[in-house]
Amino acid sequence: MKKEFGSNYASITDVNFTAKYRASCYCDAVQYEVCSDPVDAKICHCLACQKLHGAPMQWAAIFHKHDVRITKGIDHLSFYNNELNKHERILPCKVSCALCGTLIADEGRNMWLAFPSLFNFGGVSKIPTKFKPTCHIFYGMRVIDINDDLPKWSGHKNHSELGGTLGTSIRL
Repeated sequence: MKKEFGSNYASITDVNFTAKYRASCYCDAVQYEVCSDPVDAKICHCLACQKLHGAPMQWAAIFHKHDVRITKGIDHLSFYNNELNKHERILPCKVSCALCGTLIADEGRNMWLAFPSLFNFGGVSKIPTKFKPTCHIFYGMRVIDINDDLPKWSGHKNHSELGGTLGTSIRL
């Protein structure tokens, strides 16, 4: 049984690590903690996220890997690199629970993109402000229009056009 996830992550034996938030998969076989607020939170509308999540968009809170540690279930983690269509831990990749199938996070080369719905905040009304999305990305690929005041980027934040007028959408 593996006890550590990787050298870029906080160690389970680090006595100075103070968990600020805890997350788990649906069956609780995989659990992890973070010791900081996210550096950003976004809603992604890209086609890969739509297909892999079976949803019109993905909400992700972004953490530095060194602020994350897996506390339970490292052996139950499953990896998928959608660019290469391989079930291997080739970064960037999707991380899920092999037992219940819950998507846990997107593991990037430097960051951990966590799914806030897996965190225990004590209720929907208690979602910390730092977890609330700051923008929409790949909004040009959206399948539904979102009427909020968040910036809507056609691609990546700060590296594409603002406005979200590209693409087609279905109003529900």
